[in-house]
Amino acid sequence: MKTTHIAAIVLAVIVVGAIAGISLINKGSNNEKDIDKTEFGTITMFKSPTCGCCGVYSQYLNKRDFSVNIISIPDAELANLKNKDEIPAQLRSCHTMTIGDYFVEGHIPAEAIEKLMTEKPNIKGIAMPGMPSGSPGMPGGKTGDFVIYAVNNDGSFQEFMRV
Repeated sequence: MKTTHIAAIVLAVIVVGAIAGISLINKGSNNEKDIDKTEFGTITMFKSPTCGCCGVYSQYLNKRDFSVNIISIPDAELANLKNKDEIPAQLRSCHTMTIGDYFVEGHIPAEAIEKLMTEKPNIKGIAMPGMPSGSPGMPGGKTGDFVIYAVNNDGSFQEFMRV
């Protein structure tokens, strides 16, 4: 009877150890999804002094652990910045941000910024034209995929991702 009791204890220890090991493996997997955004640096948002949605968008980014510095500049200076960054006219939105060596144009979902900064492609930046309903910082409901474009170094652009 003692042998059976010892075997049961050994089996229980093995089962508990296996469960603990699986738990640690799963915990590690979940942590791999978390991105340390402090490594990306601060996002600098350039916006018109009269724009309200840009402030809402920056709050959205702050809630997702991005650090955002907002700089209000006159509309003419904002247009000059977009021209300097060579953001194609058809991809422009109400504000332009810089993070690292990239520009981020418009109300882009955080997932796209995370992808940009994690993959670090050889491009100028990413853009989502206009101010789509339901996009981060904009009122209304989402009516379809948000299409984010990569702006290549030669000024051409292509789809970067859909959210």
